[in-house]
Amino acid sequence: MAKASWLNTTPSSGSGNSVIANSANPHTGRVARSTVVTVTAAGVTDPVTYNVTQTPKAEFASFDNGAEMSASKAGGTVTVTGKSNSQKLTFSWAGQVTDVQIPANYTAAGAQTGNGDNIAGDPGAVAEFAFAIALTFPANATIAEITRALIVTDNAGDSVQIAIVQAAGDPVISVSPTEITIPQAGTAVNVNVTSNTSWSVS
Repeated sequence: MAKASWLNTTPSSGSGNSVIANSANPHTGRVARSTVVTVTAAGVTDPVTYNVTQTPKAEFASFDNGAEMSASKAGGTVTVTGKSNSQKLTFSWAGQVTDVQIPANYTAAGAQTGNGDNIAGDPGAVAEFAFAIALTFPANATIAEITRALIVTDNAGDSVQIAIVQAAGDPVISVSPTEITIPQAGTAVNVNVTSNTSWSVS
């Protein structure tokens, strides 16, 4: 049986006493991988073998944008991406976020997966995979930035978070009604001001 393709052996042949160097690319799966190397020799009936095992990467999840990313003041869909080798991922908000819902599904290794469910085929056992979750933001009606922190927790219970900073909205003001008549006696008539910023009357 041929060795696994992830293992590189140099040289692939030789004569007399020598050394075989065994190397591989970094292993991003969370389960160790192993293979058997077979060495045959001219005139020798039975080949000899040796086993090679590569240690795995610790279970992890990370966001591609690091600790912070931005969202438009106009709102809309924001797709948060990352990588993991976990068997399942669970997304949640840090603190109280009521205006942006965590969707029931996200994409893991190209397939739709339920939030907090085991990922079909467990791709993280053999290599890290990409994930993406689409969040729908409302428009920011305030003149201040809004920061919401998204958390992803892997199957081992380890969590990382990313701050999604939504740009401040535009200042607005309107009055209603736009025309009033004060009675002869001078009694007050109210005008309603609708605004998201400070204002003054002149």
